[in-house]
Amino acid sequence: QVQPVESGGGLVHPGGSLRLSCAASGINFRANVMAWYRQAPGKQRELVAAITSGGETNYADSVKGRFTISRDNAKNLMYLQMNSLKSKDTAVYYCYARDTYYPFSAYWGQGTQVTVSS
Repeated sequence: QVQPVESGGGLVHPGGSLRLSCAASGINFRANVMAWYRQAPGKQRELVAAITSGGETNYADSVKGRFTISRDNAKNLMYLQMNSLKSKDTAVYYCYARDTYYPFSAYWGQGTQVTVSS
């Protein structure tokens, strides 16, 4: 069973920074789309940022200019650099990957908690 593994979550003060990592061994890193989602208590899971194998990126409006998604295809790693964190960024952050070839398999990580609080 292929499953991405997130790391790097924790407690940070408002205005602080965190970097999340996603390790995805067993996935064809050169033929997929990867993304970070998050889910706050009582809310639906939402897309935070996505990146193609070619490096094209897409961000939710709420994180533009503060978060940066990147990937290292050689190491099968994806990152989310989060700066200027706000209390509303508090959520469980999930790594997601989807193959861009049939049968377009999708993979979810278990999630890592990010808490922004003073």
